[in-house]
Amino acid sequence: QVQLVESGGGLVQAGGSLRLSCTAPGRTLSAYHMGWFRQAPGKEREFVVAISWSGGTTYYADSVKGRFTISRGNAKYTVWLQMNSLKPEDTAVYYCAASTRIVANMLRGDEYDYWGQGTQVTVSS
Repeated sequence: QVQLVESGGGLVQAGGSLRLSCTAPGRTLSAYHMGWFRQAPGKEREFVVAISWSGGTTYYADSVKGRFTISRGNAKYTVWLQMNSLKPEDTAVYYCAASTRIVANMLRGDEYDYWGQGTQVTVSS
C-alpha cells in the first residue's frame, strides 16, 4: 500500500501561480508512473498531467499545456506540479496518483493504483 499526500493547494487570483507537491511518506516515488487529476464541483474527474517513472515522458491535457509543469524532485521522493497563469476554470480538487504498471496509459484514471486525498485549488477572477 502506498499512501500519497498532496499539499500546496490554496486560493489564488487569476494569473497567479501555485505549486503542488505529492509525496509518499517513507518511500520514494521513482518506481511509479505519476499523474495529477482534478475534479471540479459537478464535473467528472479529468486528467491533468502525468510523468513516467523515469521522468523521460510527460503528458499534458490540452487545457493546461504551456501553463502547468510536472517534475520529479532530485531525490525522487516528491512529484511537483507547477501551475502558472491560473484561470478560474482551473478551480478543482487536485489528486495525485501512482501507477505500478510497467506500461500504462497514463491519461486514464483506471491505470492508477494509488490515490491521494486531494488538495483544493481555488482561482478567483
